[in-house]
Amino acid sequence: MLRAQLDAAGLAAAAGVDVKTVNRWLAGRVPHQRTRLTVADLLGETEAALWPQARPDLAAGAEATAEVVGAWAHRADIPHSLWTSLLSGATERIDVLGYAYPFVLELLPDTMQRLTDKATAGARIRLAFADPDSAHVAERDTLEQIGGTLPGRIRNALNFCEPLHRVDGIEIGLHTVHLYNSVFRFDNQMIVTPHLYRARGYQHPALHLRELSPYGIFASFADQFEQVWQTTTAYPPEPSP
Repeated sequence: MLRAQLDAAGLAAAAGVDVKTVNRWLAGRVPHQRTRLTVADLLGETEAALWPQARPDLAAGAEATAEVVGAWAHRADIPHSLWTSLLSGATERIDVLGYAYPFVLELLPDTMQRLTDKATAGARIRLAFADPDSAHVAERDTLEQIGGTLPGRIRNALNFCEPLHRVDGIEIGLHTVHLYNSVFRFDNQMIVTPHLYRARGYQHPALHLRELSPYGIFASFADQFEQVWQTTTAYPPEPSP
């Protein structure tokens, strides 16, 4: 109210309520949703910021289904337009975790330049690939029954990323951990693909998530990315002194 330069009487007049009602809000009473939305708009705040108790989905342990924007039986079913809109719309953060995911790097003819431009504008971009020489990659290759091609697919994806080397704001890392899902984060939205036994990447189911709470599904997968990222080694490796 101070930032909006409104006292109780001013807010009451703008919201169309009695000043005593505003005083009750200030004392802790929660107004009806329509009024909450009106007041949030008047004050330039979000409903959840003004009345977090009115959003039970923001509490720890609460149901988080509201964060699920869409779901597909297979990653291949996700519309190409959704992938490109997520990539194009991201301005602050892009985090990707998987084994190879060359399809992400091929979404647009100028994907590498777009990533470079986003990083130059201040976005943080982190790309985590599996180390093609690790034992886990060989195990995954056998599991997916792809005939020893996974290491080559990873190297091909890393080759795609060559224009991103030494671009401030872009980091590429190699991990050596077993993955149970792949994560594709674009600001506060994310595609997650849980890995199925013997299924290949494009056959995995996929969830489109939108961040609404620090305790939701989105936060769980975002934390997983951070945990795995801490284990990565930089690529390309720093030259020896």
